[in-house]
Amino acid sequence: MKHHQWSSTPPLGWNSWDCYGAAVREEEIRGNAEYMAEHLLKFGWDYVVVDIQWSEPGAVSSHYRPFVPLEMDEYSRLIPAANRFPSSSGVQGFRPLSDYVHSLGLKFGIHIMRGIPRQAVHAGTAIKGTKATARDIAHTNSICPWNTDMYGIDPRKEGAQAYYDSLFELYAEWGVDFVKVDDIAASRLYGIHAEEIQMIRRAIDKCGREMVLSLSPGPAPLEHADLLRDNANMWRMTDDFWDIWKLLYEMFERAEKWAPHVGPGHWPDCDMLPLGHLGIRSVDGGGADRWTRFTKDEQVTMMTLWSIFRSPLMFGGELRDNDEWTLSLLTNEEILDAHRLGRNPRMLYREDDRTAWTSETEDGQIYVALFNLREEETEVNVTLSQLGLTGTFAIRDLWARREMGSAADQVAAVLPPHASAFYALTRT
Repeated sequence: MKHHQWSSTPPLGWNSWDCYGAAVREEEIRGNAEYMAEHLLKFGWDYVVVDIQWSEPGAVSSHYRPFVPLEMDEYSRLIPAANRFPSSSGVQGFRPLSDYVHSLGLKFGIHIMRGIPRQAVHAGTAIKGTKATARDIAHTNSICPWNTDMYGIDPRKEGAQAYYDSLFELYAEWGVDFVKVDDIAASRLYGIHAEEIQMIRRAIDKCGREMVLSLSPGPAPLEHADLLRDNANMWRMTDDFWDIWKLLYEMFERAEKWAPHVGPGHWPDCDMLPLGHLGIRSVDGGGADRWTRFTKDEQVTMMTLWSIFRSPLMFGGELRDNDEWTLSLLTNEEILDAHRLGRNPRMLYREDDRTAWTSETEDGQIYVALFNLREEETEVNVTLSQLGLTGTFAIRDLWARREMGSAADQVAAVLPPHASAFYALTRT
């Protein structure tokens, strides 16, 4: 499928939600983009994504304010709030900010909500390319249970597709490379919104610009894997993920179920990486302004699972505050090679909260990740026969970046609670 070519490897980038909630400002987007260009671009990190509520002038945190006015153009399309994004004033929208991000060698993304603004529906405002109005195409019983901005769109109404077409025409004019659509992969009220997903796919294909499509929130329903693969590049297999061990523990089961659906251009998404300085203006996840609550072992375990599973990697903290440790998690070329080059990721076994995963490259290198999900130190191992291998293999520790000798029978590690090890095996 054509859109799979636009993300042949899992996207890597930064998203504003974990640190700034609904209230990020232009100078913060620019500052994080500058950091990424200087420190991370050479390692493959290139997406900068403005998350939710960028059209709301009065947004102050991750708490949504119900029924507040949003900035909107004459065709019922939300536009950036100029008090938070000064370069958008006039009719420029996100084009100046996008141009700046592109000038750094990066890619620009935005978050949108499914549907059409309620304020447009109540006012009966116009839709570009059709005589229908916002009121004509709205499905007013299709609402988001946690955000009051939008009504769903009734795909059977004349003008419905025209509205989504007009949205992505605008985003193409802005130079958008990545769109995260929310309240669509798994609604707490209605399940998956399959028809709106398909309308968005058609609109992107028509707009003339390559845009990676990410669907939120989760857990996306496994029974709709084919629909998700055929229409999107990423889809959340979890609700919002935060720096809480229970959520990381539960991700292993989710990854096991979704692993058969990982492939070039279509990536089940474990959600953002809550690392570094979080919660500056976000109060979600049970915490406010803080550094990640994950221990260093848990941070490595998260990065190891995301990497061998090949989830998209979207950093959630304020990049400019990164310490040396946090930066090291994002710039280990050997881990990132496993993430980019691994094929057929899969769980080998899980017994008593010891678990092993593997993947392999096209040229025959084998990756093995060992995880201790227990509350006490334990040995985790995997035999070469479990890997379907015979012979002798050199072992390299990817996190430590050093050779570990060779093995002809098993790979093993004694791991502290919640810790992991990540190895590359090469036939000798």
